[in-house]
Amino acid sequence: MPASRRPVCLLLLAGALACGTSVPASTGPELRVARPGPHVRMAVIGDYGEAGPAEAAVAELVASWSPELVITTGDNNYEVGGASTIDENIGRYYHAFIAPYVGKLGTGAAENRFFPSLGNHDWRTPGARPYLEYFTLPGNERYYELVWGPLHLFALDSDPHEPDGIDAESTQAQWLRERLAASTSPWQLVYMHHPPYSSGDHGSTPDLQWPFAEWGADVVLSGHDHHYERLERDGIVYFVNGLGGNPDRYELRTELPGSVVRFNAEHGAMLVEATPERLELRFVTAAGREIDSRVLEASPPAAPPVEAADDDGPSP
Repeated sequence: MPASRRPVCLLLLAGALACGTSVPASTGPELRVARPGPHVRMAVIGDYGEAGPAEAAVAELVASWSPELVITTGDNNYEVGGASTIDENIGRYYHAFIAPYVGKLGTGAAENRFFPSLGNHDWRTPGARPYLEYFTLPGNERYYELVWGPLHLFALDSDPHEPDGIDAESTQAQWLRERLAASTSPWQLVYMHHPPYSSGDHGSTPDLQWPFAEWGADVVLSGHDHHYERLERDGIVYFVNGLGGNPDRYELRTELPGSVVRFNAEHGAMLVEATPERLELRFVTAAGREIDSRVLEASPPAAPPVEAADDDGPSP
């Protein structure tokens, strides 16, 4: 990014994640990330963490975009989220975005620009410990928020192992509701692994069908099903983005109401570009073919009320 447009980065470290085999249920902030600015370019990858040609091709596509940050919709480290595979499955391809980078396959970034969400494969090692030790993330590191340019991003942990719960009445959901209500950013994007709605092999996750639109979200991104899908429901846009590198692409099942685009023929990633007035989300294959594009325009501010004319004229 040109120096004239480089926003200020605020990092506040207030503590360290407790060690051990269990996951603490704390929701207290430990690391806050805020990078205000008028524009952002972001990549979204999902179900990507299996080293091989498919992941390499998607990573090359992502690098060609020169995004300011990368977020993931989970399953970062197949098959069992182990410590012995995490650097090969993630760091080999994305070390240039990660800070502090604790792996051995590259230099790492000067500041962290990689913000994953937990998937079910990441939880297959007890406590998701390799994931939590590999990354340094905001909040409790399982679910968290960050602001980057005009985007307010909310990463959720959609896995049933999450200590703070995953249904709409859970501690995690209450956190999201409160943080969405407090957001002053132009755009609010929620991302997680398990899809609230999906026409794919795993299908929808009823426990995660939270009232996102009512709470203030503009977009909800997920993965888990290894296809791409865009759904329009409740006045907002839902995406399934699970073609990031796992060689096994899933079949599409019964089309859900509100499903607009479904695709499973090639691997790829999403490119998100945002200004305060406009948000564009595209899915592009590793070969560079654009499959879908959705543009959201900010609503113009409401006009101030017009005062009624005084028919009696000026006061004496």
